[in-house]
Amino acid sequence: MSTPTFPTRQPCPPGACDCGREALLGPSDMRILRLTREEEKRLLERLENLSSLADLEHMQRKLYDNLGIRLSISPSFNEVRTMRGIAIQIEDLPGLCRKTRKSIPAAIRRSLDKQPEILYRLLDAHDLLRDA
Repeated sequence: MSTPTFPTRQPCPPGACDCGREALLGPSDMRILRLTREEEKRLLERLENLSSLADLEHMQRKLYDNLGIRLSISPSFNEVRTMRGIAIQIEDLPGLCRKTRKSIPAAIRRSLDKQPEILYRLLDAHDLLRDA
């Protein structure tokens, strides 16, 4: 069993999370363990203060490169009338806490609420007027 040489997130209390952190302590992709509680706070603050669609896409790439988190953001199949019509999904990843899986999309939604032009660019990028 290898031990990481970088600071790692403290394990969740038993029974409080379904992250599967224990499975990562073997030979596997351990990038997600770099997300300590302090780093998570910094990440959420950064996601709440996105400035553009390019910034959002940059953060999606950084989440994958640094932590292995695959984040997809797209309009739902139905009509988008509110922010709830945007699907923000995180692919299942061993070691990613349940709380974090919920807080990342919530931070992005808060950012889209503050900067609606990012939402408009996202809709344009997904060909909002394709059936018109």
